Amino acid sequence: MAGAGNLKSRFEASALPLMHHVYTAALYLAHDRAEAEDLLQETYLRAYRFFHRFREGTNLKAWLLTILYNVLRNRHRHRAAEQRRIDFAAVGEKYERIAAAMEGRDAPFQHLVDGEIERALESLPHEFRAVVLLVDVHELTYAEAATALGCPIGTVRSRLSRARRLLHVALHEYARQRGIVDS
Repeated sequence: MAGAGNLKSRFEASALPLMHHVYTAALYLAHDRAEAEDLLQETYLRAYRFFHRFREGTNLKAWLLTILYNVLRNRHRHRAAEQRRIDFAAVGEKYERIAAAMEGRDAPFQHLVDGEIERALESLPHEFRAVVLLVDVHELTYAEAATALGCPIGTVRSRLSRARRLLHVALHEYARQRGIVDS
């Protein structure tokens, strides 16, 4: 079985170096190290088992993150977790005030420390956090993120827009206190 050995070698050479990225995504999505480790293990088990289906020349990281998200989605489906409700009208009003005050400025939050950004990311609802993680952190295209999440590109765009607004609002006071933006 020379083919099986070659497949194993290709998997080890290409998928294993991406393990840190997948674990980081799992950690952000699960909010728990033990859960993230379980997700990583199950993701890589499935990826290895189905590596013969991976199309050479496509984005392996996107493929692995798709598997990760499917594993997580299957777990959530079985748990029937209660989802938080967000008053988007109130967030939208606050965002508009902040955006108007900052008009013409570039990337006001680029100097924030990682801990503050992590807390803001963790405060996002799961669906929004997943989109930010895939598009803004792991730099997947909208199409790749849509495939990973199993939703239309328009849904990715909508969730990303709302998530960015929520992050903007969540981080504005921190940035104001540190003089990054004006009051």
